[in-house]
Amino acid sequence: MSEPKNVFQPTRQHIKTGNLSFLTKQVTEWQKLTKLIQPLLPQPEVWQVVCYQYGILTITGENQAMISQLGYLQKQYISQLSQINELRDLQKLQLRLRTPNNNIGKNQQSNKTAKSIEPATSEMLQNAASFVTDPKLSQALLRLASNKK
Repeated sequence: MSEPKNVFQPTRQHIKTGNLSFLTKQVTEWQKLTKLIQPLLPQPEVWQVVCYQYGILTITGENQAMISQLGYLQKQYISQLSQINELRDLQKLQLRLRTPNNNIGKNQQSNKTAKSIEPATSEMLQNAASFVTDPKLSQALLRLASNKK
């Protein structure tokens, strides 16, 4: 009788094909697990499996209250999730807060706003650049000064 195959453990084959193919396979498996566990976990949160190794399932969510709820009821959810064939050796849940994707655009906008400077500040930077003896620092100050509102 052959030993059951654990898709999350590296094999000798991964030495030959490289770690990228191994990581790609892991991510694909985690995405499948995400689809399996989503309906079983507290709603309306969008849960995401980010790792499953050594009986520990790491899940992320965007709502701290939902994450706390899942943490308090971990034993009940483990018994429910371990009924899934792929999670039969599940022993523990690790829960992490995930930053919502819509913050990415907001962060980029705030960075653009931070790059604009007042004309008086620009003039002070130009003056500082003329006093600095290091040419690279002087150039950096001049570039910074050229970002006007």
